[in-house]
Amino acid sequence: MTRGMLVTTTYLEQTAPTDLRPAKPPTDPGQVVRVAEVSPEFCRFLFTAVGGDWYWIGRLSWTFQQWTEWLSRPGSETWVLWLHGTPAGYVELDSELGDSTTEVEIAYFGLLPAFIGRGLGGQLLTEGISKAWSIHDRWPALPPTSRVWVHTCTLDGEHALANYQARGLRPYRTDEHEEHHNPTPPGPWPGAR
Repeated sequence: MTRGMLVTTTYLEQTAPTDLRPAKPPTDPGQVVRVAEVSPEFCRFLFTAVGGDWYWIGRLSWTFQQWTEWLSRPGSETWVLWLHGTPAGYVELDSELGDSTTEVEIAYFGLLPAFIGRGLGGQLLTEGISKAWSIHDRWPALPPTSRVWVHTCTLDGEHALANYQARGLRPYRTDEHEEHHNPTPPGPWPGAR
């Protein structure tokens, strides 16, 4: 049984690399590493492990081929935060080519539940934004980045919006709409919660 939920979505942006306000390093920092090989299995794991508690359902029905095509696009990058050999979170960057510039969306960002509250979100977001601004260095065929943007909504973690703003992302639009979901998020796999 689904129920209607009023969802507020906030869109935020940076228009210069100097807009980034780095987070204070956590007491026990992780290492952020790019997923250099196209790996639909791993990226789907990250999507469900991080997003299962936040109603991230848009890609649950994707086929292996859809994941492969999405991840193979120029300027599509996945960066994983590793802590003591364990994936703790990730940020997915999605480049959009303009006339002479590239806009980079932080398409997905978050931590696995066990790693929330350790200061790792600030570290991962700082590095993710920095990687968005430097995407041209890894994809020379793309023009330099002119804008980094993200959207978050009231279904996301309670500190998401504050973390984005603390890193220097500025709101430029807000909208409200109704969505229909089950009363509880799906979790990382059926029956997990």
